[in-house]
Amino acid sequence: MRNLKYSLLYFVILLFFFALIYWILQSGKMLETGINVIVPQSPVSSLSQFIQSISNNFSHPFGLLLVQIVTIIIVSRIFALFFRRIHQPAVIGEIVAGIALGPSLLGLFSPALSSALFPENSLGNLNILSQFGLILFMFMVGMELDINLIKNKVKDATVVSNAGIIIPFTLGIGLAYFIYENFAPKGVPFISFGLFLGMAMSITAFPVLARIVQERGLHKTRLGTLVITCAAADDISAWCMLAAIIAIAKVGSFLSSLYVILLSIGYVLLMIKVVRPFLKRVGDLHASRETLSKQVVAIFFLTLLISSYTTEIIGIHALFGAFLAGTIMPENLKFRNIFIQKIEDVSLVLLLPLFFVFTGLRTQIGLLNDIYLWKITGLIILVAITGKFVGSTIASKITGQNWKDSLTIGALMNTRGLMELVVLNIGYELGILSPKVFSMMVIMALVTTFMTGPALDLIERIFRPKTSIIQERISQLRKFKIILSFGNPEMGSALLRLANNLVKKHQENSSVTALHLCPNNMLHHYNLDEYEDESFAPVIQESKLLDQKITTMFKASDNIDDDIVEITNKGDFDLLLIGIGQSIFEGSLLGRILGYTNRIVNPDRLIQKVSGKDKMFGNSSFDDRTQNILSGSMVPIGIFIQKNTGNFDHVVVPFFSEKDIFLIEYIRRLIKNSEAQITVTDPNNLLRNNTNIKETIRAIEQEAPNYITLNYHDVIDGEYISQFQLMVISTYGWNKLIDLQPKWLDKAPSILILQEKGGFGILSRPE
Repeated sequence: MRNLKYSLLYFVILLFFFALIYWILQSGKMLETGINVIVPQSPVSSLSQFIQSISNNFSHPFGLLLVQIVTIIIVSRIFALFFRRIHQPAVIGEIVAGIALGPSLLGLFSPALSSALFPENSLGNLNILSQFGLILFMFMVGMELDINLIKNKVKDATVVSNAGIIIPFTLGIGLAYFIYENFAPKGVPFISFGLFLGMAMSITAFPVLARIVQERGLHKTRLGTLVITCAAADDISAWCMLAAIIAIAKVGSFLSSLYVILLSIGYVLLMIKVVRPFLKRVGDLHASRETLSKQVVAIFFLTLLISSYTTEIIGIHALFGAFLAGTIMPENLKFRNIFIQKIEDVSLVLLLPLFFVFTGLRTQIGLLNDIYLWKITGLIILVAITGKFVGSTIASKITGQNWKDSLTIGALMNTRGLMELVVLNIGYELGILSPKVFSMMVIMALVTTFMTGPALDLIERIFRPKTSIIQERISQLRKFKIILSFGNPEMGSALLRLANNLVKKHQENSSVTALHLCPNNMLHHYNLDEYEDESFAPVIQESKLLDQKITTMFKASDNIDDDIVEITNKGDFDLLLIGIGQSIFEGSLLGRILGYTNRIVNPDRLIQKVSGKDKMFGNSSFDDRTQNILSGSMVPIGIFIQKNTGNFDHVVVPFFSEKDIFLIEYIRRLIKNSEAQITVTDPNNLLRNNTNIKETIRAIEQEAPNYITLNYHDVIDGEYISQFQLMVISTYGWNKLIDLQPKWLDKAPSILILQEKGGFGILSRPE
């Protein structure tokens, strides 16, 4: 009644004000008397006017820019997802997405759509936004560099880093000598063309390399530290050299560029000696998220923008200023992490893909229209690999590294990625690179980055110590090995308590491994240890309370589901424990649309469709991520739904199928290790007629009398189920329960859903 009263009052107030507005407008018409008011008369209908207005809005520069950004982000995310699925850096997918939206693919197959979406007069706005994204990115690259690490490891890294620059730089100049006459733009002096080509061959993509090191778990090793140091030193040296080369290219000779170089050196000293101490003071006072106010953030952004503007005015490009501003930021890791988080998503997700597409619009693979041009492209790729991969490998071997580590360093240093595109675009804008050479160099950047992952896999396979692996497996053959994979620490602690109930009294014959994977793009090499410690702290504390020995395993991953499966299968574990997953779009129209889309673009889904495995799931109650793990794992899996904490003293185990007999092994373990009271129920009238299962249960009764009860009562209600602390059920039984939709399910205790090893056939819902 009260709501109806307020609704009527609201309606009356609206009616009064609408009437007042109408009266004012009608009275206003009387003011037009004696004034020649011109009312436009349109010869077309209202509908035609509306359509024309919509058409004009589509072609408006701002509206067109928004459409371009939306298209670029969607296409970039799709390509990045696909390339992550095939264990390639996401940046490869984003580069390919840019090329696909350019004249090489979209312009080739649909010129009308390409010209409508990216008309020539709109590229200026796209370029400005992409350049701003690059400035933010280079600022982040500078902040990710750990100068102290370089100082501490400079002796070890000097030879490798210098060889990784001087050898490809020399080979690049030699390549320029052979292709200058046929491929250099008219009017470009050889010194500019040669130096720039040498510089382009010397680049290492430090951000991509650091993330590959994280993803492969090398960040805590001596090799990982060494290669990151080499890449960081390479980055600093390369950008300083690039600044000098740009100065030479703009004025045409080395002597004329000395003024620019000297001015640049003076500016660098000013930033290091004057600005850096001031920023350090500010950073020390505002090192937490609470104290990092908008005024403080404004100081650092102004430093970035002023530095970029200054280097642009000097003549060595704004990107060098952004990079320099990043390197002089306060060394406080917590501060850097907070500040990077503020700009990372806007830079990497929103603005940087614009740069990839703008590069793609410049990349015209169609210009390479004869075999000779492709031979030159192959020669460029060969020179790039020889200079960087071979050069870094030989230098590493000379410094005393073994062949495996030397080849690994060479493969990682050969990664070029986004940094190469930045350099190439600078050369294109300066007119040093022609469209053909630019396209060839972009292909080289793609090939050398794409080959990093396969090269590392091949090196690992060649040098893998087979005998030690066999010995390790023999030594652990009798152990019952559990691995638990968690996303948040609370679930990790819950899974550990569950694992402890399965092994607590037989720890000498068992092992528990806690695995935590984190998306690769969320971490930076300098804060990995801090993040790892924070993630495992609650789990380690819980292990001490339980007196349960555990082994921790941490990895930055580009594909968490696949890595969980791979680590579990390779580790020869006996049980994988995971928490239940849930989609943020579950139950919505958008969720159904995105779910269907995910089944199309997800390569795993395509493979399952082709191989027929997709039918195994039917209308599974599990989310896509859980299904991916279930389908790929070669070991038993336990999916845990936590609804209560504490001990699992009273456990109910419903049997829905003859195949559920594998649950008896877990019943034995719960009784032996935690002395749990087990109640086996028969909601499907299965056990009355199944002699095999009944005899197995009676055998347990003889081993541990008074710990197991066989209940033939087939009616389960909320009052009955609430007396238990844990339900153990097979995936088949769980899907059957979901189909039946029992009213008591919301009153159920914590649930452990178990899939038998190789039990794919029981995943689908019963007919």
